[in-house]
Amino acid sequence: MEPKLLPVRFMPACLAVTALFASASAVGQPAPIRETKGVEISHVESLDLTPWAHDVKGRQLRIRKLVFQPGGVVGLHSHDDRPDASYLVQGELTEYREGGYVKRRPGDTVHTAGKNVIHWVANEGNVPAVLVVVDVFKP
Repeated sequence: MEPKLLPVRFMPACLAVTALFASASAVGQPAPIRETKGVEISHVESLDLTPWAHDVKGRQLRIRKLVFQPGGVVGLHSHDDRPDASYLVQGELTEYREGGYVKRRPGDTVHTAGKNVIHWVANEGNVPAVLVVVDVFKP
């Protein structure tokens, strides 16, 4: 059986449909914006990852949202095995470390925890506290 060719009269219609789809995708997306504006960048907190450099294989970067109900606590723990940084979005938290504590408010970087950090965090307030935590861990 020989292939049949489309009659020449259908070619303009096929080209028109192709052009319509091509132009619709171009119209639906704006041109890339190359300049940053209207964005405030807060004070940068950083944590040197050198202590974990020998042990990078198999680690993952994760981000989590923790909601501390009033009276909620993340119990005593160490960060020897996983560096992290946390940002308090809402509510108030108290971070306890050896030698004292720090009250944190929205917009605070609660901690950048690395080797030799042992602490716990509690919501001693009356409203939920929302903490965003980024860490590098081994599953």
